[in-house]
Amino acid sequence: MGLFVRHDSSVAHDTGAHPENRRRTPAIEAAMEAAGWPGVERVEAAPATVEQILRVHPREHVERIEALSAGGGGAIDLDTVTSAGSYDAALHAAGGAIGAVDSVLGGDERFAFCALRPPGHHAETDRAMGFCLFNNVAIAARHALADHGAERVLVCDWDVHHGNGTQEVFYSDPAVLFASIHQSPLYPGTGAAHETGAGAGEGYTVNLPVPSGADGELFLSLVQTVVEPLARSFEPGLLIVSAGYDAHADDPLASCTLDTGDYGEMAASLRVVAEELGIGVVACLEGGYALDALADSVVATVRGFTGTAVPRRASADPASAHRRRLPERWELS
Repeated sequence: MGLFVRHDSSVAHDTGAHPENRRRTPAIEAAMEAAGWPGVERVEAAPATVEQILRVHPREHVERIEALSAGGGGAIDLDTVTSAGSYDAALHAAGGAIGAVDSVLGGDERFAFCALRPPGHHAETDRAMGFCLFNNVAIAARHALADHGAERVLVCDWDVHHGNGTQEVFYSDPAVLFASIHQSPLYPGTGAAHETGAGAGEGYTVNLPVPSGADGELFLSLVQTVVEPLARSFEPGLLIVSAGYDAHADDPLASCTLDTGDYGEMAASLRVVAEELGIGVVACLEGGYALDALADSVVATVRGFTGTAVPRRASADPASAHRRRLPERWELS
């Protein structure tokens, strides 16, 4: 069994008439209920402590979010808004990811899906942006390194928007390999293939930009012929997935053309390599704004990670150009 991590505070983060709104998590839970909660047990997220969040964000950033919520909420920028319940929701979104790491690295679970909001991968060290307040995935990765003795963590981000915040947090850190598949050009304008890290982290950021109209074959090929071999070469102690669903053909905020099944195949492919390496997987909800497509794709993802089906192989190799651009340190097989 795996875990499905949830909390009612996700609905209390009320963004109003906004793509990233309070209907997202109930839609996911309704679809999971209809599917019979395949392979997962529901658990409640605990809030992160401020000290855990400070491993990524400075205290001033945390206090700004807390004060804004305490005052009833408001806009941070044109895209990112808060309500009175946003700080508590953000604590639980980060805390759910931390608890999932505890269950996977310190317990008997091999997989956990965190269906919590607000999302996190755009949140930089000292800046909330792109619908994100705290960087849940980065906080979870730092927790794995600091509290569980993991030597290396691989973050795979398949959200259609580049995870600029996660990249910024770990850009100079060789303990975290960040691999991102994302549409380009698109918000937030980062994630070019030449952005590969700095200092000790040079080569540990792998950006895989794809054009408008990119389909499931390209995404699956990048997972299977780039991310999987990277995992074998890097040998992480944990795989974290920034699971966004806005590359779906029905999503209103981008123009890729994945379908629900493509997410299941990507998940199954990552499950196979995680089993080969003997490591667990934590997936955290990021984007995805067409409710039916979002909910059905989460179900497909959960089935891919908790099932036993052999994933199909991408029928072509459109990822070869990306492999040729990778830093020399990676021997891909």
